[in-house]
Amino acid sequence: MPDHTNVLSTTDHNRDSADMAYVYPVISRRAGGVSVGINLNPNNACNWRCVYCQVPNLTRGSAPEIDLQLLESELRTFLQELLHGEFMQQRVPEGARRINDIALSGNGEPTSAKVFAEVIASIGKVMHEFDLVGKIKLVLITNGSLIHRDYVQQGLKQMAALNGEVWFKLDSATAEGRRKINSTRMSAQRVTENLRTAATLCNTWLQTCVFAYDNQPPSAVERKAYLDFISQMLAEKTPLKGVLLYGLARPSMQQEAGRLSALSKEWMADYAAEIRKTGLEVKEST
Repeated sequence: MPDHTNVLSTTDHNRDSADMAYVYPVISRRAGGVSVGINLNPNNACNWRCVYCQVPNLTRGSAPEIDLQLLESELRTFLQELLHGEFMQQRVPEGARRINDIALSGNGEPTSAKVFAEVIASIGKVMHEFDLVGKIKLVLITNGSLIHRDYVQQGLKQMAALNGEVWFKLDSATAEGRRKINSTRMSAQRVTENLRTAATLCNTWLQTCVFAYDNQPPSAVERKAYLDFISQMLAEKTPLKGVLLYGLARPSMQQEAGRLSALSKEWMADYAAEIRKTGLEVKEST
């Protein structure tokens, strides 16, 4: 049963706050309301290591075996508590007392779970039970590195029928930037192909984290590469919904934490304006 002892905030994304294996609540600063999180990586394993990641003891790897029956039971129990219990009144600040979405995020890359498509089917089943399909979103927060896999694409097709939305991580459009920020050697071709596939199968937003590294904001070269990448995707008619541009809100748990700092609201606003010139919608959160 969810803990009722303290009020949630946008800076507290504790995956254990509901005392469940897979399900946890978040007050989303980007979404505005309660996001029901699904953590498919309780082993803190990810195939990337982003320098701003807030997961402690992060390890390289993939999701463990998923107990689909337990996940489905937890989601059903928690939604019952949110909709018909006292959780909203006791744990959620006034003004955020609504369910905005169910979001697959957690402590690693969710699409590394081999039963990803089955997970989406289970979530869909529970959403139908509570008459939530079309009323809330089902969000996948992903680094996009595994979109080319068949089981991931099967899951995305199911998500599209559940008011689904993909948040595809793109912190840098350069190979050097991806190595520095995300510790990945994912090629530009793979990024492009996977993003195009995701956007074709399900509504897709780019999610981009910007920050100062050693007190230096993203360089002019990095910004131009990012804007050129977006322009190229749009020229190729890739149906992107827009960009979710956000800064540092919670402390990193990685070794580079002391080298990272938040950018000013003015810097963020100027960059958002540059991105909008490409024709894409931008949603900012600092």
